[in-house]
Amino acid sequence: MARPSSSSSAVAPELQLRIEEKLALIPGLPNDVAAKILFCVPYSHVDRLKVTCKSWRHFFSSKTLIRLRNHHRNLSSLLCIFPQDPSIASPYIFDPENLAWRPLPPMPCSPHVYGLCNFTSLAVGTNLYVLGGSLFDTRSFPLERPCSSSAAFRFDFLTFKWHRLAPMLYPRGSFACAAIPSSDQIIVAGGGSRHNLFCAAGSRMSAVERYDIERDEWVALDGLPSFRAGCVGFFVGEGEEREFWVMGGYGESRTLSGVFPVDEYYRDAVAMELKSNGAGKWREVGDMWAEGERARLGKIVVMEDEESGCRPSIFMLDGNEILRYDMASNHWQKESSVPRKASRNSSFGFVVLGGELYVMSQRWRPHTKTGTLFVQIYHPRKNTWRSLLARPPFHCPLDFKTAILCTVRL
Repeated sequence: MARPSSSSSAVAPELQLRIEEKLALIPGLPNDVAAKILFCVPYSHVDRLKVTCKSWRHFFSSKTLIRLRNHHRNLSSLLCIFPQDPSIASPYIFDPENLAWRPLPPMPCSPHVYGLCNFTSLAVGTNLYVLGGSLFDTRSFPLERPCSSSAAFRFDFLTFKWHRLAPMLYPRGSFACAAIPSSDQIIVAGGGSRHNLFCAAGSRMSAVERYDIERDEWVALDGLPSFRAGCVGFFVGEGEEREFWVMGGYGESRTLSGVFPVDEYYRDAVAMELKSNGAGKWREVGDMWAEGERARLGKIVVMEDEESGCRPSIFMLDGNEILRYDMASNHWQKESSVPRKASRNSSFGFVVLGGELYVMSQRWRPHTKTGTLFVQIYHPRKNTWRSLLARPPFHCPLDFKTAILCTVRL
C-alpha cells in the first residue's frame, strides 16, 4: 500500500470526508482534530473504546481509523497467533508493547473439512492471508488419511471480514511463502500433505506458483529442483538482482529397521532469480554444514533490513541456541543462547517482531485452566535480552509446535 509522506501534518481531504460530521468525536473539538487524537490509541485497545459512545463506535469501526494510522505512519508491530484450526478457534492479535489482545473472527468454515494445520499466514499491507494447509476431508477415502488444501483466504482489517480467494493451483501445506517486496504478489514453493497427527507421513512436492493480489490469480512458475516441504522462503536483493530463496525442509524419507519413517532433511538451499518480466531458473546453494558437523533443524525466521532493503538476516532457533546464517561463507554461526531454557517436552515459539527476535513459551496451570505467556526478546544489533509476561485469553495450553505465528503492522 502506498504511503503518503510523513511530513504532511494535515489529514488528507479524502480521509476527512469519511468522518461522520453529525457525530462529534470529542465535544468542543473539530472532528479532524479529534480523529488525530483517537487514531493514536493502540489498535489492540479499540474494542474496549467502541462502547464509549455512538460516535466512537462509528469511528473505531470505520475504514478511516486504519487509513489515518497508515497516512501518519503511526503503526504498531503486532503478533497474530493461530492457536489451532482458524475455522473453529479465533486467531488473536497480540500487542506486546501494551500487553493487550484482540480476537479476530473465525475463518469461514466448510462442513466437509476439519483439523486444518500447517497452513501459512502472512500480512501484506492491511490484509492477512491464510494459504493452504493440511486437513481431513469427509469426502475423501480413507477418512483417517490427511490431505493438503489449496484454499486461500484474506482477512481485511479495514472491513474486519474474511474473504475467500481463488484457490492455489496445487494443494499444499508446510511450504515456503513470501510476499514480493514493493509488489502486490506472493510466491509459494514446495510443500506436502503432512498433518500434525502424522509425524513422518504425507506427500512432498516441488511446484511453485505466484499470486497476483489485484487480479486474484495464481500463475505457475518453474518448480524446485527437487521435492521440498517444511521449508521457509524469503527474498534477497532488489530490482533485477532480487532472488527468492527456499531454505531448510525435508525431501525424501527412509525407514529405520524397515519400520520407523525418518525424514531426510536438506543441508542446503536453492534460489531463483526474479526478474521484472518473469522468474528465472533455480540455482543450488551448497551444503551449509561442515563435514562431520551436526545439521541443525530448528525453526528459521527472517528479519528484513529496513535500512538497506537488500540482504535480510536469517536466524534459527535450535533447542536453546540462536544461530545466524552468514551468506558470504554459507554457514550457520552461533548468535546467542536463550537465557531461560525450555523445560523438558516443551517448545518455543519463534518470530521476528519490530526488529527483534521473540522466543515464547507458556506456563499452564491445569487446576485453574489459565496460563502465562513468557516472552524472551533478543535484539541482534545490541546483543541484549529482555523479557515480558502476558496473560493470553486461551482456555487451553498453547502448543508452539503446531501454532501458526505471523506479524502485521496496523
